[in-house]
Amino acid sequence: MQIELTQAPFLNAPVLLLIAGLGGMGSYWLPQRAALAEHYQLVVYDQRGTGVNKEPLPNDYCLADMAHEIHTAMLQQGIVHYNVLGHALGGLVAMQLALDYPAAIDKLAIINGWLQLNAHTRRCFSVRETLLHDSGPGAYLQAQPLFLYPADWMAANQPRLEAEEAMHNAHFQGQENLTRRLNALKVADFHATAAHIHQPVLLICSRDDLLVPWNCSEELHHALPDSLLEIMPWGGHACNVTAASDFNQRLLRLLATEPAYHKEIV
Repeated sequence: MQIELTQAPFLNAPVLLLIAGLGGMGSYWLPQRAALAEHYQLVVYDQRGTGVNKEPLPNDYCLADMAHEIHTAMLQQGIVHYNVLGHALGGLVAMQLALDYPAAIDKLAIINGWLQLNAHTRRCFSVRETLLHDSGPGAYLQAQPLFLYPADWMAANQPRLEAEEAMHNAHFQGQENLTRRLNALKVADFHATAAHIHQPVLLICSRDDLLVPWNCSEELHHALPDSLLEIMPWGGHACNVTAASDFNQRLLRLLATEPAYHKEIV
């Protein structure tokens, strides 16, 4: 697996691995890279089955596979300790890394995550799958922004949305790969294992997230032994994109916070 390592401007900077959501592309983190690169060595990558790492995925592909692939790639680069920032599916992979490779993971940050897919999010994904299978990738990608961004932001950013849609069409991961990665997401359940994640976990969610209700992060917060939850008032599912400046400030402040967090909701 190809990964990209960005050096920080000072020696011995901690490593921060960035894991995107279902889209899988490392380019998702462009709004964070400049701010984070001042403090961390960043590792960004296209997930297996997507982008430069596109290849057919097995039928039984699961979160443990996703965690194993990136952890192996990190070790191949000589990285044995690192922090993880994950968005949605990326947050699930972050938790799987903490469970499977606890000695390697220092701290987690999860954006709009969950313990288990709730009924509303499952309905949203069902609608998206129907579009994908009945109408094709073009219709799926055309509808995708509706689940990611607030309506007012979309109305003000139509040229950007058109450019994003063209880019996603050009680099589409393929219907079978997307379905297998989505299946891995749908069966993930951390109810029984979240209590075994002992690393500090930072949770950020957006109150107006259409795809994953904000209280999913609250539920996750209460299930984790050492976590801090911060709720953004606006930004949608991709709040790190739509409200990047606010998000980056919150994230850097939380990453600098020392444990324990006393399970305080901010």
